[in-house]
Amino acid sequence: METQKVSAKVLTKMILNKEDLFILDVRNESDFSDWKIDGINVEIVNIPYFDLLDDITPALDKIPAGKPVVVVCAKEGSSIFVAEQLAEAGLNRVSYLEGGMKSWSEYLEPVKVADLSGGGELYQFVRIGKGCLSYMVLSNGEAALIDTSRMIDQYERFMQENSVKLVHAIDTHLHADHISGGRALAQMYAASYHLPPKDAKEVTFEYEELAEGKDITVGQETIKVQPIYTPGHTIGSTSFIIDNKYILTGDILFIESIGRPDLAGLAEDWAGDLRDTLYSRYKELSEELIVLPAHFGKVTELGKGGLVSGRLGTLYSENPGLNIEDESEFRRTVSENLPPQPNSYQEIRKANMGKIAPTVEEQREMEIGPNRCAVHDK
Repeated sequence: METQKVSAKVLTKMILNKEDLFILDVRNESDFSDWKIDGINVEIVNIPYFDLLDDITPALDKIPAGKPVVVVCAKEGSSIFVAEQLAEAGLNRVSYLEGGMKSWSEYLEPVKVADLSGGGELYQFVRIGKGCLSYMVLSNGEAALIDTSRMIDQYERFMQENSVKLVHAIDTHLHADHISGGRALAQMYAASYHLPPKDAKEVTFEYEELAEGKDITVGQETIKVQPIYTPGHTIGSTSFIIDNKYILTGDILFIESIGRPDLAGLAEDWAGDLRDTLYSRYKELSEELIVLPAHFGKVTELGKGGLVSGRLGTLYSENPGLNIEDESEFRRTVSENLPPQPNSYQEIRKANMGKIAPTVEEQREMEIGPNRCAVHDK
C-alpha cells in the first residue's frame, strides 16, 4: 500500500464538507492538548511518535475500519514514517498532512461573503488552523484588506487572480495573537496602512489614523468602509460597517463569545469600555447587520463554505457574553477565570508595533497554538 500526502487546502475542504475522517496526531501530548485539528465529523487520537517507533500496533488498535486516515505531526517528517508503517501493516487510504501543523496553521481559505451594492465583492479569509479571520473588499480594480495575517503571499495570489491592486491595509486594533501582514503588504503596494491611534502610541512607523466618520474608499464606485470606534478588547478597537449590511467587529464581538480585555494588562480598566461597546454602542445599530468577526473559537461557528458570520440581533439572543445583566458579574466574567493568554502575545504585540523584527521562522514559532482572544475560548 502507498501513502499519499494531503495539503492543508485539501484537508480544509474535507473538514468544511464535513467528511468522515480519522486523524492520528503523533505530536507530543502537551502540544496536542494545547492545539489540534477539529471538525464536525473528525475523530482524532493522539499517540506520540516515539511510542510508535518500534511498534505500530498501538495505532492500529485505535483506527476504525473504513475511515480515511490522515497522520499529522509538527512539520511532516514523523507523520511520513508513521503513515508508511500503517500502509505496510495493510491499511489503505492512509495519508499524511503535507507540511504538518506548520502548514495547517498558515493556510487561508477565501470564502465569498457577498456581492456589494456598489458593484464590488466582500471576501472572508478563514485561517482554519488558527481561528483568525481577515477580509478583502474588491471594487473596480482596487482592494482593501482588513486584519491581514502574515502570510501575505496568499493575499497576493488572490489579488492577482482577481486583477486588483491593494490601496488600503487596515487593522481593527493592535493584534496580540498573530503578526499582522498589513504594514508589509501596504509597503509592497505603496498602499495606505491604517491603525487606530489609541493603539498606536508606541509604534515605530508612520500610519494613517482611523477616525470615526472618516470613510475609506475602494474603487471608482466608492464602497464606503465606515469606522465605528468601539473600545474594549483594546482601547483603540475599531469596527467597520460595509455596504450598510456588514459589520466587521474585530476582536470585540465574536459569534459565540466576546473579546477579552486583558491582553495589555488592563482588564479592570477596559472592562467598562467593553461593556459600553457591547451593551450600548452596538445596541444602537440595526439588528439586521451581519457580524463578521476577526476570530472564531470553534468549528461549530463555521457556516456554509466555511463562512463565519451571524445576524447581530440573533447574537443578542444567543451569545452568552451579550446576556450578562449585572455589571459586576460582567466585570468578573471578562477579568477572572479566563482561558490562557495567547502564546508569545507580548512579543507579538512588540512585532506589530515595529519594536522587534523576528525572522519568518521566529514569527511562525510565536504564533503556534490557538488564538485565545475570546472570553469563553477554553
